[in-house]
Amino acid sequence: MQQEVIIAGFGGQGVLFAGQLLTYAGMDAGKEVTWIPSYGPEMRGGTANCTVIISDEEIGSPFVKNPTAVLAMNLPSLDKYEHLVKPGGVLVVNSSMVNREVERDDITVISLPANEIAEEAGSKRAVNMVMLGALLANADILTLDELDKALEDHLPERHHKFLPANKAALRLGAAHKAVEAAKA
Repeated sequence: MQQEVIIAGFGGQGVLFAGQLLTYAGMDAGKEVTWIPSYGPEMRGGTANCTVIISDEEIGSPFVKNPTAVLAMNLPSLDKYEHLVKPGGVLVVNSSMVNREVERDDITVISLPANEIAEEAGSKRAVNMVMLGALLANADILTLDELDKALEDHLPERHHKFLPANKAALRLGAAHKAVEAAKA
């Protein structure tokens, strides 16, 4: 099993951290992993994305043309990556930042108001955790418990005060199941 995930948004949304956390969780679970970050020079407010591959076997290349999953945290990310998702793949959309419907009908789509859910979890900065929770609930990548453990093990000690909100955000995101089943 190999899962290829692109997480995309703008700087400040925790895009790179979400990818790093997913990578650490995969590594801690004994999987083969790669993580490639990409961001503009503006950082906060500029474009940001990362590619994560998690596999049971050695990974041939860290580059991904058609990912099995995409987390689109804003409209420009949806516009850029929607058409690249592999048929039968998963697309998680932050409807708080996207004002259009997904056009594809050959993929599983999870559209959720991640900004509002993050606030409900106790931290408006936990949008990335909401999105990861939704992904893990709808794709066979890792478990929420594995991501929880990675948060505990890899989050810097000074940020451990954010663990409860991050874990709550993961669970609230995971409560969102796909509204459109893949037809492929």
